Amino acid sequence: MTIPLLAAALVALALAFLCWALLSGDRREARAIRTNLERGLTLAQGPAAPSGIMLGLESVARRLTPEAYVRRLDRLLALAGRPSSLPLGRLLAAKPALGMLGAALGGLVVSVGSAPTMRLVALFLVGLGYMVPDLMLLSKGMERQKTIQTDLPNTLDQLLISVEAGLGFEAALARASTTGRGPLAEELVRTLQDMQVGRSRREAYLGLAERTTVAEVRSFVQSIVQADAYGIAIARVLRVQAKAMRVKRRQRAEQQAMKLPVKVLFPLLFFIFPVLFIAILGPAVINTIATLSGR
Repeated sequence: MTIPLLAAALVALALAFLCWALLSGDRREARAIRTNLERGLTLAQGPAAPSGIMLGLESVARRLTPEAYVRRLDRLLALAGRPSSLPLGRLLAAKPALGMLGAALGGLVVSVGSAPTMRLVALFLVGLGYMVPDLMLLSKGMERQKTIQTDLPNTLDQLLISVEAGLGFEAALARASTTGRGPLAEELVRTLQDMQVGRSRREAYLGLAERTTVAEVRSFVQSIVQADAYGIAIARVLRVQAKAMRVKRRQRAEQQAMKLPVKVLFPLLFFIFPVLFIAILGPAVINTIATLSGR
């Protein structure tokens, strides 16, 4: 009974991932290639608008989804970097579609057997299909925040060097965002764009802190806001923050090194030691059995 249930769960997960990939796929490159191929043959057309079916699904999904849950999904999208291929409306439309796919698979499982276990598996498939976008966004957001935490000390060192060389703080941010790569550089670009469209520096910096869950970024933003409010030299603040970030980076490396023996223990016990015992003691055991049997 366990093997068919596991196989059904794996098939459901694979189908849900496939549907999610189809719904969230970025087709901008294909549209750009098609536009370049058709250039000069037809009149120029605007960007392709979403189909009526997609708009209808987004409208219905937005009406049926609670407002608090919509805000939670928007927060997950912000932490994941708001991928252009997956706006909030498409995400709201994808969740019920994947839920219906899970319901169809659940109905197939129930049709095979009507035992209570099968019904629980069907309910699990429905919930899994509906929550697949949330899980993938959560995973992508966690990976992105970890990358931001890793890149922050080097970015602070670059900001400190630029400020001590005579650049202003905004110019140093622009230089770091231009030369940098990754999500932290993207967030710095977003912060500069917020200031360019008219937001105050305080609001732009606080917006940077709201778009991340990294404690070091929040601490850095609070220090910058206080320095801007009280007129403290920004170079001094950056020097203190860069030193603190380097210490925290070393502490995280030491913490990961201390966790390594515990992580290696189970592979050693279950995979490496049995093979060593077989290779070392195997011939001796075979010889002992042969000797005792008189062969």
